[in-house]
Amino acid sequence: MTFTYRHRKQIILCTLGLVLLLVIGIFLIYKNYTASDKEDKNIVLNTKKDITKNEEEKEVSEVYYQVDIKGEVNTPGIYSVKEGSRVIDVIRLAGDLTEVADTSVLNLSKKVKDEMVIIVYSYDEVANFKETKEQEEIEQEACINQNDIINDACIKDSTSDTSSSSVVISGKISLNTATLDELMTLPGIGESKAEAILKYREEVGAFQSIEELKEVNGIGEAIFDQIKESITT
Repeated sequence: MTFTYRHRKQIILCTLGLVLLLVIGIFLIYKNYTASDKEDKNIVLNTKKDITKNEEEKEVSEVYYQVDIKGEVNTPGIYSVKEGSRVIDVIRLAGDLTEVADTSVLNLSKKVKDEMVIIVYSYDEVANFKETKEQEEIEQEACINQNDIINDACIKDSTSDTSSSSVVISGKISLNTATLDELMTLPGIGESKAEAILKYREEVGAFQSIEELKEVNGIGEAIFDQIKESITT
C-alpha cells in the first residue's frame, strides 16, 4: 500500500516537472522568434528609408534643362535633359536624324544650356548657305534661319566674329562662358574680381542665376547693382 502511493507521487511530480519544462521551452522559443521577427522588420524599414532618402537626395542634386530642337530630326520638340548633356544627346532623344540631315555646321559635342534652341538643317539648306556666302562664313550664316531664330548649336555664335560664346544677342556678358578679359569689361570688375568669378565657376559650377554672382568673394550688392543689367547666365 505504502509502496504504491510513493510511486504514484513520484510519477505525478515527474509529470508536472516535464509539463513545466515544456511550457518554459515554448515560452522561450516564442520570445526569441518574436524578437527576431521584430529585428528583421526594423532592418527592412530602415533599408527602405535609406533607399528613399538616397533617391530624394539624387533628385535634389540633379539639374535639368529644357531644350527646343527643330528641323531634321524624327521627333522635334522640347526635351528635358540633365545638366552636362550634349547636343548629340538631345538629337538622340528626338528620335535621331532624318535621312536628309546635315550636321556639318553644328557642334554635336556642345554642352546644352537651359532654353537652348537646336536647329538641324537639311543638305539643301546648307547648300543654300554655301551659295550665298563664302565657305568661311557658312557657319555664321547658318546660326540664324529665315525666321530670325538663333541656333545655339552652331559651331560659331552668330553674335561674335570669334569662337567666343560669351556675348549673346542682347550684348550681355555670360557669367558661364565669359573669358577673363570679357569679364573685366564690366564696370567695377578688375582682374582680381574677374579671376574670382572664374575660380567660383570652376569650383562650384555654372551660375544658375545672375544673383548667384553675389556669392563670389569680393562681389557685393553695390557692384552687382552696377553690372546686373549687363550680365546673363
